[in-house]
Amino acid sequence: MAITATSAILQDGRRNAVVQLTGISDGSGQEIGEVKVDMNDLNPTPKSVKVNRIQYDVNGGDVKLSWDGDVDIDFAVLTGRNTLDYCKINGMVNSVEDPKSGNILLSTLGFELNSSYTIKLDLIKKY
Repeated sequence: MAITATSAILQDGRRNAVVQLTGISDGSGQEIGEVKVDMNDLNPTPKSVKVNRIQYDVNGGDVKLSWDGDVDIDFAVLTGRNTLDYCKINGMVNSVEDPKSGNILLSTLGFELNSSYTIKLDLIKKY
């Protein structure tokens, strides 16, 4: 089973969305490039999102977040507990060249038994 994970949309408005991701490892493997924020799950459906803020608590390894594309582009590696705030630059923009899905992917690195993550993404929708 590797990692028991959940994705929950906490807020889904016209301009903003908030998504919470959680996972706990049974020690048998990693998540690799799993779609955690799918544009088709948001309503109304945007073409992409900007990341305004990331609040996270990662224990026992690292979590890598990437923009989905023909060539995925990593935009954050999370370790420990912290908040990354991109409000002053009006959000971190998806830098994947076309074609892009707008989706956000998650990979775990070095997760062992009982490694875990809780991540809250504050997003700005782009149409």
